[in-house]
Order: sequence, then C-alpha cells, then structure tokens
Amino acid sequence: MLFLLIQLLAVLFRGGDNEDAFQDIIFRVIGTLSSHNQSWTQTWASGWLGELQIKSWKRNSGGIISLRPWSNGNFSKKEMTEIEDILEGNYNEFLHVLHNHANEWMLEYPIEFQGMGGCELLSGEIKLDFWRIAYQGSEILSFRNSSWVPSLQGGTRAQKIGKALNQLIVLNKMMHWRISNTCPRFLLGVLDAGKADLQRKVKPEAWLSTGPSPGPLHLLLVCHVSGFYPKPISVRWMRGGQPQQASQQSDILPNADGTWYLQSYLDLEATETSGLSCRVTHSSLKDQDIILYLDRPTSKGLIIVAVMVPLMLVLTGVAFWLKKRWKHCEPPPTLHPLE
Repeated sequence: MLFLLIQLLAVLFRGGDNEDAFQDIIFRVIGTLSSHNQSWTQTWASGWLGELQIKSWKRNSGGIISLRPWSNGNFSKKEMTEIEDILEGNYNEFLHVLHNHANEWMLEYPIEFQGMGGCELLSGEIKLDFWRIAYQGSEILSFRNSSWVPSLQGGTRAQKIGKALNQLIVLNKMMHWRISNTCPRFLLGVLDAGKADLQRKVKPEAWLSTGPSPGPLHLLLVCHVSGFYPKPISVRWMRGGQPQQASQQSDILPNADGTWYLQSYLDLEATETSGLSCRVTHSSLKDQDIILYLDRPTSKGLIIVAVMVPLMLVLTGVAFWLKKRWKHCEPPPTLHPLE
C-alpha cells in the first residue's frame, strides 16, 4: 500500500499544478450474462473511467478491446492476457454453477444477471467498490471480504445463490486478492497514461430555437448546448437573475467525437418571453458563462417567432369571431325584378 500511495501522489501532483489534479474518479467494470437456455448464453462487459468507456469485452470475440490508446495504463500485454484468462475462468465457473442450480434457485429462462465492481479515487484515497450482482434487474448479492452477502430484497433466492457461491472458497479468495491489488494499480496507471486526454476541456456551443407548440397561446423554447467536455454542466433558463423552475432538461447524450450534448426546455405563455435568457456554466468557460438572451439580436429568429405566434393566434381568433357573427346575421332580402 505504501508503493500505491507513492504512485498516487505522483499522479496527483506531477508538475505541481493542483488545478489540473484529479479529484474524484471511479473505474468500474460492468458485465451482463444473458442466457436463453442451457446451450445459448451471451456475455459482455465494459470498463468505464468515470463517464468514459475505455474497455470492451465480449466472450469469444477476440479478447478485451482497448477504446483509448492509453486504456492499458502501465499494464503489460502479459498482464492484460492474465486478466482475460481470469475473467474467462470466473465466467465458466459461474456459468457451471448457474446451470446446475437453476431449478433450485427458482430461475426462469431467459435469465439475465448483471455485475458491477471496481475502485475509486475519493478525496486522495483509493477505495474499493466490490462486486454487486443483480438478477433480472434487482440486486441480490454483494461481494465483501472474500464472501458473497445476500441482499435483503433478494429473499430466499439470494440466500441460496450466496450459499452456493461461498462454497467456491479458493476462487473467492483469488477474486478478492485480484480486486484489492489489481484494480487500484490499474486505476492509477490509466490516470497517469491518459492524463492529457482525461483533463482536456472543450468549450460548448449554444443556440436557441422553438419546439412544437405545447398548446394554444404557448411556446416551447429550447436551449441547445453541444460539443462540451467534460460532462458536468449547468444549463438554466433565467429571468431577471432568477432560474425558471418550469424548465426541463434532456439526458446528457454523447456525440461521436466524445463530447456531450443536451437540451433545456421551457414551456410558457407566448406573451411572457420578455427578459428570458439561457445561461450555460461549464468548467471550460472559466467563469465566463454563455448567456443567450431571447430578446437580443442574436436571437432575432426567436423574436419574430415570439411576436408572430401570438399575433397569428389573435388574428385567427378574430377571424373565427367574425365568421361566427356573420353566420348569425340575417341575410339581406332578395330583390325580384318586376314582372
């Protein structure tokens, strides 16, 4: 652990620039086993450093795939091959136990298990996040101190599965040792090797538009923000310095180049657009937030829309009223020529 601490300090303070130092970041492996019957099973896994996927693995597809040039950290090819062999061995053992106890555990095909575990750098310390297993989307087991602990919500099934897996004493001890030693060293290695990529900052681009009208005399305003990295960002609709609570935000979605994209929506009456702005706050902007005003020249198209929509609605209402009134008026008498 002393050696790991020295490595950690080297990663955190290399170059003496604390502003660029890593704060909190986690490495996790997420895996899924999907079995339609005892002869057809698919398994795949992925490795994530924070929100960034750096590893991909699918059984019988050629081994672990690195998605970044630095995805192996300081691990050699030999070490990565050993990890692949361990992953394959653990998979085969779990699959064997699974099929042998399917009836006893009251499992119904198609079966799906999910697993997740890893380690994180938190406030300058490496902490382990041991494996958790879910069945059909609900957590049933967690791996602590070389043994499997059933979850309360897992009921009898979780207790039976935990009991069976805890009989694999040697495998569990090896798994605990591997996680405790390999995961922290791997995390420190990829943080060091990928430092330039991980700490890059890309400024967002932002623009305004309108969406489909949510109802009569209403507008749906949309603030688009795209091309930013890293992921954390704040996008708020403002009026007079006050956030608009009625706004809603989409999920933050990935772009093809590794940056992120989102939309923020505001549904309001068409006559209440005065003084509105969209404010974007991101670490790449260094306190120079992007502020898009609805009633400024940069939003000329929106000004026209904001004015024309209520005007058209008013004109439509007037036309409807005139038509209705004309309908109820008596027609003028018909004049017949003198015979």
